[in-house]
Amino acid sequence: MSHALERLIKKYPELESCREDIAKAFGLLKATYGKEGKLLLAGNGGSAADCEHVVGELMKGFMSKRPLPPSEREKLLVHGEEEGAYLSDHLQGALPAISLVSHTALATAFINDVAADMMFAQQVYGYGRQEDALAVFSTSGNSANVVRAVQVAKSLGMATIGLTGQSGGRLHSLCDVTIRVPYESTPDIQERHLPIYHTLCIMLEEAFFG
Repeated sequence: MSHALERLIKKYPELESCREDIAKAFGLLKATYGKEGKLLLAGNGGSAADCEHVVGELMKGFMSKRPLPPSEREKLLVHGEEEGAYLSDHLQGALPAISLVSHTALATAFINDVAADMMFAQQVYGYGRQEDALAVFSTSGNSANVVRAVQVAKSLGMATIGLTGQSGGRLHSLCDVTIRVPYESTPDIQERHLPIYHTLCIMLEEAFFG
C-alpha cells in the first residue's frame, strides 16, 4: 500500500481501524478518475470547509507541480508561441472536483422554494454521471441533506464515499465505503478527517501525476 497511507497510520495510530476503508475509498476515486469522471463533495459547517479544502488539493498541484504533458502544451500554441508558453507554464494538471457547498444562489433558492434537505441532492442530480463519485462529510453520519445526496448519487450509479464519526450513522449502510473515525466528539472527528483526505489526495496525485 502507499507510503502516504503508512505515514498516516504511523502519525495517527488510532486510524488503523480505518486503514481498509481508506484504501477502498482510494480505489473508488482512482477508478473514477481513470474513467475521466469527477468528484462531487458535500457537507455542512466545518465539513463544508473540508469540501472546499479537498477541491483545493485536487484541482491544482498539491505535493507536486503537475506540469502539462507535451501533448497538452502543443494545443495551447494555437494562441502563438509566447502566449502558448505562458499558458502552459502556468497551468497544472487537475483532478476534477466540485464542492457543492459554494453555490449560494442555487442553494438558498432551493432551500427557500423547494426543500432544505434536498439542496445537495438537486446538485448531484444535475451534475452527477455514472462515472462520477460523491464524497460526503458528516460527523454523525445522519445529516439529512447529505443522506439525500447519497441516495440520489446511488440511483445514478455513482460511487459514494462517506467520512463520519465512529457510528457511521445512516451513511454507514448507504455509502459504498464509509471511513468511520473512532471518535464521537465533532472536533475530534473533524481533526482526523483532514489528514485522511490529505492522504487520499496525495495517493491520487501519485497515481495520476507520478
